[in-house]
Amino acid sequence: MNSKPSPKASIKNKKLTFHGHERNDPYYWMNDRNNPEVIQYLNDENDFLKASLQHTEGLQNELYEEMKGRIKEDDQSVPYFRDGYFYFSKYIQGGEYPIFCRKKDSLDNPEEVLLDVNDLAKGHEYFNVSSLAISTNQNLLAFAQDNVGRRIYTIRFKNLKTGKILEDEIPEITGNITWANDNKTLFYSKQDPNTLRSFQIYKHSLGQQSIEDELIYEEKDETFNCHISKSKSKKYLFINSESTVSSEVRFVEADFPSNTPHLVQSRERDLEYSVEHFEDHFLIWTNHNKASNYKLVKTPVKTTGKENWIDVIPHRKDVLLESFEVFKDFLVLEERFNGLSRIQVNPWNGNNSHYINFEEPTYSAWISFNPSFESNLLRYGYNSLTTPSSTFDYDMISKEQKLLKQQEVLGGYDPSEYQAERIWSTADDETPIPISLVYKKSLFKKDGSNPLLQYAYGSYGYSTDALFNSNRLSLLDRGFVYAIAHIRGGQEMGRHWYEDGKMLKKRNTFTDFISCSEHLISNQYTSANKLFAMGGSAGGLLMGVIINLRPDLYKGVIAAVPFVDVVTTMLDESIPLTTGEFDEWGNPKEKAYYDYMLSYSPYDNIEKKSYPNLLVTSGLHDSQVQYWEPTKWVAKLRAEKTDDNLLLLYTNMDAGHGGASGRFHSLKELAMEYAFILNLT
Repeated sequence: MNSKPSPKASIKNKKLTFHGHERNDPYYWMNDRNNPEVIQYLNDENDFLKASLQHTEGLQNELYEEMKGRIKEDDQSVPYFRDGYFYFSKYIQGGEYPIFCRKKDSLDNPEEVLLDVNDLAKGHEYFNVSSLAISTNQNLLAFAQDNVGRRIYTIRFKNLKTGKILEDEIPEITGNITWANDNKTLFYSKQDPNTLRSFQIYKHSLGQQSIEDELIYEEKDETFNCHISKSKSKKYLFINSESTVSSEVRFVEADFPSNTPHLVQSRERDLEYSVEHFEDHFLIWTNHNKASNYKLVKTPVKTTGKENWIDVIPHRKDVLLESFEVFKDFLVLEERFNGLSRIQVNPWNGNNSHYINFEEPTYSAWISFNPSFESNLLRYGYNSLTTPSSTFDYDMISKEQKLLKQQEVLGGYDPSEYQAERIWSTADDETPIPISLVYKKSLFKKDGSNPLLQYAYGSYGYSTDALFNSNRLSLLDRGFVYAIAHIRGGQEMGRHWYEDGKMLKKRNTFTDFISCSEHLISNQYTSANKLFAMGGSAGGLLMGVIINLRPDLYKGVIAAVPFVDVVTTMLDESIPLTTGEFDEWGNPKEKAYYDYMLSYSPYDNIEKKSYPNLLVTSGLHDSQVQYWEPTKWVAKLRAEKTDDNLLLLYTNMDAGHGGASGRFHSLKELAMEYAFILNLT
């Protein structure tokens, strides 16, 4: 075990006063990545973690090789056909990054490499290619690359006829890019250099300097972001402005990129909508007129205001409309009912509307990429806790489906050896909360003896689906149960599930998770000395709150890039994401929200008491949760906690919010996390 003393951060008290209330922050000074003392402290914490987990290095290596060994290294995606080419991506033996390819007309024709990210990534500790956009004539590639991890991209261009990278470069943009139809004009969104809010849409013509690019639209409201997109018909470009509770869309014909954009419907608070094109109409997904679970309407392209909106799919109280896909003869809906996703096929002629049948108790299904408007084949994805990721083509006329590919898990994975369940706990206010869980049948005993890892997110209306993960087998094969708590703040049970877990109802998210933990213990899926919890980002906030409220329930907790200094962050509008999230957490400049946030903010509620074993991860270049939040939190916990349990902080000094890049390098961080909890069982 580790004999190295834990790091001690300097205490430099800073008084923070708001609404007449005074707080003391002894580690506020850590908010300076250029301060050598900050970097030294982060390095000290990394050294302490390494020393503390040194005895698990053999296990970490074993886990890493295990997880890597399940991955088919020379793998390829299912090709899709678009504009005369079959497009696909592939990985090669030993390659960390994808290679993007295409074949003209037939899959039997020679392969053309569009972009080999392995080549681009050479010499970089971190590398990511975000967007790839092909011009209408299929001859030009625009792509966005980031070699820091802060999600600030540079756009580069490649001539696919000559294979040459063009001189044009557009630095410091979001990665959101879309071509006009003239094969020379690229639209992109740009972020504020400090807050990283995406607030401008620019137009670039090939051959000109980026400083000459024309500003097309600027979003003045600091609670809104904007981005550019293109209709499936390729006829229209959409400038989309969005806040948490409101939307506004403008459109311009993609053949005439210099034209002035037209407004679809002016923004109104609590009116959300997004637009797709079909024939002489726009189809609009919206919550207009109190459609809290959303509905689909249509309006003529020439008269787009809400007074012209006519229901196509009316609002349903028990069904959440999540998205839709348009074909010449079909409208396909992606819905959520009773916590599970489903896909409905609707012929435009009104005949034979039906759902695709899924039989497992807990699963996820989604509409995949369907670029062909004329097709009768719907491509969709399917996944469950025991079924690896699968891609299907579904004939919407004959109802026949074909499995095109299922994720290959090397090493002899047999799904019949594992059991998935969907159970329900009861929240403090008697609301039923679904839990999805999976375990290996031969190692499970319903007597409380199994260790269990409970995961949740529970924010932004993001639904956490029951997905397969081959890495998870390393826990299941060692006797773990894995459980997903579908708590409020997500959207699993409909829009109200989100509304009841945000703003002044945010505490439901935390107490729901605790109720799920109590249910799993009382029903003997595990016991308190074998229960582990895990969450990241806003899910890391969740981890911070539960160990303040009920530290006795958990043996160990992993908090990844946790948002834990809620009040201070939400009072600082210079920090990325703050202004756009006032409708998620509330604006603490209003006293009611200040007091409510203060009641649960993990950093502000640390007490002198025992806490579970805790592993905290962070990224120095994180643009979403700044590195100093988890760093301050750990420093304060070190000073206040009264136990001898592990408290470890790992900061990736070369990456951001998503951790390490590359499909194998990231497994080393996961192996460390798994070794942390396995060492405690």
